[in-house]
Amino acid sequence: MKLWEKGFSTDKKIDIFTVGSDRELDLVIAKYDVIASTAHAKMLSKIGLIDKTEEQALVKELANIGKSIKEGTFTIEDDFEDVHSKIEFLLTERLGDTGKKIHTARSRNDQVLVAVNLYLKNELSEIKQNTKALFDLLIDLADKYKEELLPGYTHLQIAMPSSFGLWFSAYAESLVDDLHFINAAIKIVDQNPLGSAAGYGSSFPIDRDFTTSELSFETLKYNAVAAQMSRGKSEKSTAFGLSSIASTLAKFSMDICLYMSQNFDFISFPNELTTGSSIMPHKKNPDVFELIRGKCNKIQAVPNQLAMLTTNLPSGYHRDLQLTKEIIVPAIQELKSCLEMMSFSIENIQIKKDILKDKKYDYLFSVDTLNDLVLSGVPFRDAYKQMGMAIEKGEFVPKRDIKHTHKGSLGNLCLDEIRKKMKAV
Repeated sequence: MKLWEKGFSTDKKIDIFTVGSDRELDLVIAKYDVIASTAHAKMLSKIGLIDKTEEQALVKELANIGKSIKEGTFTIEDDFEDVHSKIEFLLTERLGDTGKKIHTARSRNDQVLVAVNLYLKNELSEIKQNTKALFDLLIDLADKYKEELLPGYTHLQIAMPSSFGLWFSAYAESLVDDLHFINAAIKIVDQNPLGSAAGYGSSFPIDRDFTTSELSFETLKYNAVAAQMSRGKSEKSTAFGLSSIASTLAKFSMDICLYMSQNFDFISFPNELTTGSSIMPHKKNPDVFELIRGKCNKIQAVPNQLAMLTTNLPSGYHRDLQLTKEIIVPAIQELKSCLEMMSFSIENIQIKKDILKDKKYDYLFSVDTLNDLVLSGVPFRDAYKQMGMAIEKGEFVPKRDIKHTHKGSLGNLCLDEIRKKMKAV
């Protein structure tokens, strides 16, 4: 069944090509189509296009369909083009002419839009919560290990002293920035497109304020053409948010992979969180973090994929936009999985203490030793040259009792301030 059927069928090759993976992907947005259809039925009753008895029958059957979706028994067979045609078929099969009235004053275009917006809004909210959970864990680890020093690097050369507290809280504060992108995406998808129909509104006196309130959207997407043009933009905005979090997770994963290696040996994990080798019995591989890194790097390509798909499309609907689902839905699922695995794994991290006692890290203290000379009255540039000569001659004696006190430094992590930032966002 197709919502646009007029009594003749299309070639099977055309069917296969045009439907693509819509049936599988539409299972993800099925419950949101039910929610939107319920609001639409109530609105049709409110403005007198269906009577109260018809409204109640539609709402009841939509609830039954919603229950089957939740229980996992709802399917979209090959006979149906998409979730929208399957739901309308079920309503018509169970309610007769009343079921046929559900599509009054709407198009599949705004039907897809509203279901996708509701889906994206919900998924973005879940991603925010998952990101906050990782943030809380990182802040707790930063507080727990704030006294434990760690080498800091520039150009992968030892640079200055860092700490596990500084390392963990750096990634925590980075997640705050990422959530600004997520919030921006939520702002964009939290607009009701229902009522824009095929992109040019309807001659029926529909009540779009009613459906906006019923569906808990913050506002309307007022202009019917603008509503249709938001398809692709909503997904792209979401992708930028996903990409930002993915960037942070990928970088953190890379650090973990480095720090787990025998050459660094700063951290480890319980055996059950690592994998082995088929021929090397000593191996404890960071497969989880390598996969998080790889998956998150793929997610960072998603905004570009969506940009290429939607570039230079004129206003109005185009079938190209169907392909946005097969890009954004897997990306959302992958990121949620990566956030979950990162939190699960990092909770069990084991850190090595007294790392900087190794003499190979003596030069980490060159800047602090130089600064001590400056505090004693030696001009900075002279102190720099003096320290350089001492290092060159092998006469450098590190000053290890470092005291960093400014905001954001080793001795002043500002964890409470970072927590307040996250609370605000």
